[in-house]
Amino acid sequence: MERVKSVLPVVLSIVLVIAIVAALNADNLMTVTSVIVIAVVLPNLLGLAAGYFIARGLGYDIKIARTLAIEVGMQNSGLGTALAIKYFCAIAALPGALFSVWHNLS
Repeated sequence: MERVKSVLPVVLSIVLVIAIVAALNADNLMTVTSVIVIAVVLPNLLGLAAGYFIARGLGYDIKIARTLAIEVGMQNSGLGTALAIKYFCAIAALPGALFSVWHNLS
């Protein structure tokens, strides 16, 4: 129980961020097609897997491999969303908004 108490604030903070991003983009998220979902999920999963397995293949320990997986798999979706809104129409920000939710879950 003590371990749960120690990580609960972090988990709740992440849930709060996901909820805010989802709420701000609720209308756009309802128009998501399978193509956009694949375009968001696939690069993330491939980056996570490639970072981990390439590091392990090069002989790095599990901690380093996990670190590299996170570094390769996670990208700045907030910046992408902001740039899309500034220079394109609101729907162009949809993949970035969806990725904000997805990368917090993955």
